[in-house]
Amino acid sequence: MRRPGNRPRPPCSALRALGAKSFSSLLVIAASITPIGCSRQIPSDPSSLTFLIESNPANLDPRYATDAQSQHIDGLLFSSLLERDEQMNLHGDLAESWNLPDPLTYVFRLRRDVKFHDGRPLTSADVKATFEYILNPANHSPKRGAFRMVTSIEAPDPATVIFHIHAPFASFTNSLVRPAVGIVPRDAAAEFSRHPVGSGPFRFVSQSQDDEVTLDRNPDYFHSAPQLAHIRFRVVPDAIVRALELRKGSADMEMSSLNPDIIPALAKQPALAVTERPGTNLAYLGFNLEDPTLARRDVRQALAYATDRQALIHYLLHNQARVATGILPPNHWAYEPNVTQYSTDLPRAEKLLDTAGFPRLANGIRLHLLLKTSTEEGSRLIGAALQEQWRRAGVELELRPLEIATLFSDVAKGNFELFYLRWVGANNDPDFFEFAFSSHRFPPDGANRGHYRNPRVDALTDQIRTEMNQNERKDLCSEAQKILADDLPYLPLWFTDVVSVHRRALGDPLLSPTADFDFLATLPRPTAVAVTR
Repeated sequence: MRRPGNRPRPPCSALRALGAKSFSSLLVIAASITPIGCSRQIPSDPSSLTFLIESNPANLDPRYATDAQSQHIDGLLFSSLLERDEQMNLHGDLAESWNLPDPLTYVFRLRRDVKFHDGRPLTSADVKATFEYILNPANHSPKRGAFRMVTSIEAPDPATVIFHIHAPFASFTNSLVRPAVGIVPRDAAAEFSRHPVGSGPFRFVSQSQDDEVTLDRNPDYFHSAPQLAHIRFRVVPDAIVRALELRKGSADMEMSSLNPDIIPALAKQPALAVTERPGTNLAYLGFNLEDPTLARRDVRQALAYATDRQALIHYLLHNQARVATGILPPNHWAYEPNVTQYSTDLPRAEKLLDTAGFPRLANGIRLHLLLKTSTEEGSRLIGAALQEQWRRAGVELELRPLEIATLFSDVAKGNFELFYLRWVGANNDPDFFEFAFSSHRFPPDGANRGHYRNPRVDALTDQIRTEMNQNERKDLCSEAQKILADDLPYLPLWFTDVVSVHRRALGDPLLSPTADFDFLATLPRPTAVAVTR
């Protein structure tokens, strides 16, 4: 457990302004504290958990879910063929075992003791139907591109699934890991997201749009039934309100959703604790390379040199992040450290913009850009700080906060100049290079949202996909990382730490570096305690 210290003084006007805003937020929290003599004790139900999330899950159908909240909750509702441990090693989830009789054939043997939440047995027919639905172009699943190498799927008996692929694919099994694709009943219809039925540790009870999602324990879960009987995921978009709910005791937990300035005040509360660990989720800026200005590599590099990422991490994130030089975290086996790095260098940024044909005009402005972010407070604060940093280089940045579903829709359609988002979990396998940067993986067949095109990267990602030798695959990944660091289809910002403020009675939860919710399935039942409201 770590309790952050006092906030240091910002070095620039934008961060001072943001700091003033955050300090005001702390005053709001302090003003809400009721004197002990006037408080009343409300017993907390140890079998239930109220978990605060910052945005509404867009779609709980695992054949469509791509936003973080939906995938996190889907990981509790659905089982997949495989799962990962913290070292990114693969283990069976629904699969008891699997083997490759040849490089184009994957055979999975399923557990025979798995039931869906409605009591029906889960069999190979359900696995087959789930993937065939995703592969059907008429269904427009955003996950179809990840399985385009699949030529056919067989279910010769209830416990056996056989995938046939048209070429060797080193990351095929990583595409089958929870929660990438949860297995749904074979008769799941297009409106399945309204009442999803899975086989995971928790079962779906209800969802109220922009309000809450409620889950109950699955007593028949094939691994081990959770100790928590009930989870209520409450959608609370405002970080200050989330902090107040935790302080009052009307909520039990949040994870990586609070402005870091708020955490020191909450850490002082006797009923609350803070758990923190390094994370692998990537915060980044995406560029639209169809835009004539941003299509220029020197402009993208200039923006990178104009960005003081260390200051943003230090003053806005309270050092709860690590600067990213690429999409793979430093502890990844394929990480390449020897790439072009972009420390803050304002004169170099200005020289690049001059060379690109964007001199300062009479008003000092060189060019105007539009950044789309979510309405979440942390995203807005980062956008405002970038606005100030880039103005020093003559770049006028307009901010447009959007509801998360609208933001994802605009990004998928290419309706943006720049966007700020996070990759949650997907950047833990080298196949991500193809998914995000191959010119064959424009949405909806992938996540190359900026329409980046580089023939050498296409060739490398093709080789990365098929190379089974890990050492040779690492060499290919190293070259890809060097090219991407020069071309900058993304500006990688940082890998965020996983930080949770929670009820002290929950102990020290075993948070995942990918910030998923899987730990809730094994969270020990806490003892009942009284909380002050």
